[in-house]
Amino acid sequence: MASGDPEIEVSPLSGTVTRDGVTVELAIYRMAGANEGWTLEVVDATNTSTVWDDRFETDDEASAEFQRCLDEEGIELLLAGDVAPSLH
Repeated sequence: MASGDPEIEVSPLSGTVTRDGVTVELAIYRMAGANEGWTLEVVDATNTSTVWDDRFETDDEASAEFQRCLDEEGIELLLAGDVAPSLH
């Protein structure tokens, strides 16, 4: 890793999620040593990324928002070409 590259801390809550036969990669991460909050990102099978605009104070909050989105809006909303999830 080059000296100018930031170090990324990945939450243990990140991983592969499958619902209704659709699989996405859930990524919850932040800059190591920074107090800027956690980023929530979902990557679909076509390698298209959906990133929430807001950062989360904890990785648990980011994970809870992802679950809320799945429960209320469905995983299909996160697939390429669909509208980004409503952000709260």
